[in-house]
Amino acid sequence: MNIFEELKVRGLIFQTTDEAALVKALTENSVTFYTGYDPTADSLHLGHLVPILNMRRLQLAGHNPVALVGGATGMIGDPSFKDSERSLQTTETVANWSNSIKNQLSRFLSFEGDHAAKVVNNYDWFSSMNVLEFLRDIGKHFTINYMMSKESVKSRIETGISYTEFAYQILQGYDFYQLNENHGITLQIGGSDQWGNMVAGTDLIRKKSGNETHVITVPLITDSTGRKFGKSEGNAVWLDADKTSPYEFYQFWLNVADADAIKFLRIFTFLSLDDIDSLAKVFEAAPHERLAQKTLAKEVVSLVHGEAAYEQAVNISEQLFEGHIKALSVKDIKAGLKDVPNHTVTDDFDGNLVNLLVDAKISPSRRQAREDITNGAIYLNGERQTDLEYVLSDTDKLENELTVIRRGKKKYTIVNY
Repeated sequence: MNIFEELKVRGLIFQTTDEAALVKALTENSVTFYTGYDPTADSLHLGHLVPILNMRRLQLAGHNPVALVGGATGMIGDPSFKDSERSLQTTETVANWSNSIKNQLSRFLSFEGDHAAKVVNNYDWFSSMNVLEFLRDIGKHFTINYMMSKESVKSRIETGISYTEFAYQILQGYDFYQLNENHGITLQIGGSDQWGNMVAGTDLIRKKSGNETHVITVPLITDSTGRKFGKSEGNAVWLDADKTSPYEFYQFWLNVADADAIKFLRIFTFLSLDDIDSLAKVFEAAPHERLAQKTLAKEVVSLVHGEAAYEQAVNISEQLFEGHIKALSVKDIKAGLKDVPNHTVTDDFDGNLVNLLVDAKISPSRRQAREDITNGAIYLNGERQTDLEYVLSDTDKLENELTVIRRGKKKYTIVNY
């Protein structure tokens, strides 16, 4: 099958402009295309991964990717289906975020060879434009009725939308025009919420130069319950290892619901469709073995963070499961036990284990603490401790920084010094 058909089968196409013309272009020519990324934070997140992977798929199919970093539009903020206006950032902040995003994109795309990727920044053409040029050369091609008809604008009329955000679609439309004129780009790919902004570009190009251009939107990825995919307990899952550690990233994919695992293998991995279908049969016969989730976690973590990070995440998971705390570094312990309670000892701490269990609220009372120790429910750095008179020493401080106490099978607490 051709690349367009494969994207469809994988569930990666939501809307297009003239499909027949688009398929013809993709199958008969080497198309230069782009996807835009506004720097609204210092890292891309999981919501960006689908268009990024689509760029890579098209590059592998012989097409030429251009990543547009929105150094200018990032200072405005896209209103598309947002409940309220974004906070405006300084030029310096947006510039720093733009550089971070450029570096992240370079991990996914090849910048060498016949179909080498490029990164461009729309600040390059907007920074020298004054308001008169903007209104005279671009604004005159957009009617108010046309702009008001966009769903991204309609949804904000009642709650209020500033002229700044109202004009965003013109800026994005002009991006496409600039890229078409100067880089030969004929295709834009973006999220389904971007449709109105994207076709503003095709319309502007047709009016100013008469060129034929195309748009593909990817669907909003949801899980089997209909919730937007890419949030973990309300927080974004970031592609930056310092914001979402490889271990957390691994656990996120490992905990995908059975009903979503095969679907996400098609969307987020480069496994062939035949291999995924074969894996699906094995998975359906023995879902408790979680083969689909394990494969998904391996493929995506290796893709985003590298094989070494994947192997480290697996090691952390296995050592924690087995209770082998001392086999891990303090850095790995902090990653694996990021969400467990922490207790910092006071200057007068005498090392007495019973007192520590009460002070850290691991056991509710001294009587219960003594029972927990006697019953073998207390573990120091993975090793059971049954001595009621035990006093912690420097040997219990991992890297002279912390001690991990476990009560029962799963209740962990990190004690910091």
